[in-house]
Amino acid sequence: MLLQSLRKCARALSTAAPSTVASTSPYPFSSVAKFPAVPATPPPAPLLQGKGLMPYLTQTLPDPAKQKLLTTYFSRRHPLRILPGSVLSVTLGHAPTTFSGVLMSVRRRGLDTSFVLRNVISRTGVEMQFYVASPHLRDIKIMQRAGGGGGKAGRRMRRAKLYYLRDSPEKMTAISAGVRA
Repeated sequence: MLLQSLRKCARALSTAAPSTVASTSPYPFSSVAKFPAVPATPPPAPLLQGKGLMPYLTQTLPDPAKQKLLTTYFSRRHPLRILPGSVLSVTLGHAPTTFSGVLMSVRRRGLDTSFVLRNVISRTGVEMQFYVASPHLRDIKIMQRAGGGGGKAGRRMRRAKLYYLRDSPEKMTAISAGVRA
């Protein structure tokens, strides 16, 4: 008797609570499932026919902060773009909470844009790949830019992918000299 009442309580608790999203009509096969409200502005007519879907999605899916990162730091032509050889510090929503290293490569694929950072931690090379549109990525801080003018901006690397730094740790430490976070 007690076991049956516990099962009923567990079953009642395990089912999803009614959603707070405004619903137009309940799902005909379940009283718990709800439909989200219809958006205020309908999509343009060509989009309903399936034309221009990907550009529409790339502009509406990411949140504005991620969209700004994609259009400034990871653009091909923007003056504030990040070049390989820059030293970055990335803040994440999970462990490790921060990771700083030399930007080795940028892979530009729209929303799937990613970059690879490398650092030497206790005499072991560590590389991490980060996706720009990932919800785990909180912030990107530029510690030192790899610029074109030399001086304070740093030396410009002549390659797009700096994978040769894996084999020469002395060049790697020369790039990130004095930068610790």
